[in-house]
Amino acid sequence: MDVRQTRMGVFRRFVLNNRFVLFLLILLLIGLNILVYMKVSFIFTPIVVLLKTVLLPIIMTAVVYYLLNPIVDFLEKFKIKRVYSILMLFLIIIGVLTILIVSVIPFLRDQVLSLIYSFPQYARDVESMTKQILGSEFVNQAQRTLNINVADLSNNLSRQATTLIENTWTGIGSFVGAVKDFILAVITLPFILFYLLKDGDKLPKYIRSLLPVSLRKQTATVMQEMNNQISSYIRGQIIVSFCIGILLFIGFLTIGLDYASLLALIAAFTSIVPYLGPAIAITPALIIAIVTSPFMLLKLIIVWTIVQLIEGKFISPQIMGRNLHIHPITIIFVILTAGNLFGVVGILLAVPGYAILKVIITHLFEWFKHRSNLYENSVDERRGISFEE
Repeated sequence: MDVRQTRMGVFRRFVLNNRFVLFLLILLLIGLNILVYMKVSFIFTPIVVLLKTVLLPIIMTAVVYYLLNPIVDFLEKFKIKRVYSILMLFLIIIGVLTILIVSVIPFLRDQVLSLIYSFPQYARDVESMTKQILGSEFVNQAQRTLNINVADLSNNLSRQATTLIENTWTGIGSFVGAVKDFILAVITLPFILFYLLKDGDKLPKYIRSLLPVSLRKQTATVMQEMNNQISSYIRGQIIVSFCIGILLFIGFLTIGLDYASLLALIAAFTSIVPYLGPAIAITPALIIAIVTSPFMLLKLIIVWTIVQLIEGKFISPQIMGRNLHIHPITIIFVILTAGNLFGVVGILLAVPGYAILKVIITHLFEWFKHRSNLYENSVDERRGISFEE
């Protein structure tokens, strides 16, 4: 018996004190959990359907909640009941939406219809410019030097365009379904938002009450950090996008670019996606500027560069700060990966989702270090090396 206990003690010390072996055991447990989930995944089908049904209303409500909750909290300091503050905000929002529908929406509608009517002419102008460029002596010399077949290149582009159009028609059904889900989410949003603004501060306390006493303090810290990350990102990104839209609208009007308000609105919405949004936003503006004149293209590039410099040097540092502590390269990779996995929704939720996962994983790792005692006497700590950002 003593020999067996001795061997068990040696084995236990070997496993716990050997980080590589412990890492392999953790990977083995994770793999077993994934294997079990794959075998019984049908059990979770109703849960997945439920999440898909409520995900969009919850996301939209959360965005509006983080925008309005500070106002409700501020009014509550002046002894105004939350219910009255919420109703007052709802009335203000209804009034603003009414003004937008009556005055702004028709103006934007006219610009959209005008752009649609003018699009065939833009396409013909671009085609004519392309033919001129392809027929130039410089392009012919480059074609002979690089041995490029323009006819084959044109045929490939034509096939790609045909495939794109076919995929677009195929995706109309999905688009109609997405519009239906969006309309239902908008209808349910005010009701969810009212109760979330009224009783939302009670939710964290309720969640903590369901946990063991020993975990409540750490859980409160994690939830507070997650809340700070989400609120900072949502409020900051919306304010930054609004500022970009205003600056571009002023710049487009100054240089006399057609459809200035519509292009600025597109830029404001696409700027919600960090780093990739501005590249998407400038595309329609570039097309219109190229067709207008080379001088307009130059003015557009100048305006766009100035706005991006103002946003990068002044607006974002002041509004966003460094609350998320995420490297720009990491943000780009996260957005690309989430877009490939989950589409447009993944792109919009990539950065806040990564920030939440980062908070959870960081605290789990700190808990693991504390419980395992594997990092107390590490060489890096004795040398005073820190890997914190």
